[in-house]
Amino acid sequence: MSPRAVRRSKSKASPGPVKSERPFVAHHLSPPHEVLSEEESRRVLVELATPPERLPKILLSDPGLQTDPKFTALKQSGENLLGRLVRIRRPSSTAGEAVAYRVIIPSVGGE
Repeated sequence: MSPRAVRRSKSKASPGPVKSERPFVAHHLSPPHEVLSEEESRRVLVELATPPERLPKILLSDPGLQTDPKFTALKQSGENLLGRLVRIRRPSSTAGEAVAYRVIIPSVGGE
């Protein structure tokens, strides 16, 4: 037996996904991300006594960055965000709040 041909409707193709006007809403489990200013970035690096190359990286296209309104405003204004630090605050059962820092690097697509 041969497989039966799949029938498709002859109606017009769908126009594609509808773009939502709703701003990005973070998942409740996603910790808040905060892009630091260049001055704050320098102060943190001095406080940590480490070069930025030794810190973990975060892609410019990471969805967690979209939780920071400052990030979206800076990105829309065309400011260069590469090399800036991001502060991520997570709740911790032992320390109360755990703070992590990441360095923004370019996305794979060259964004």
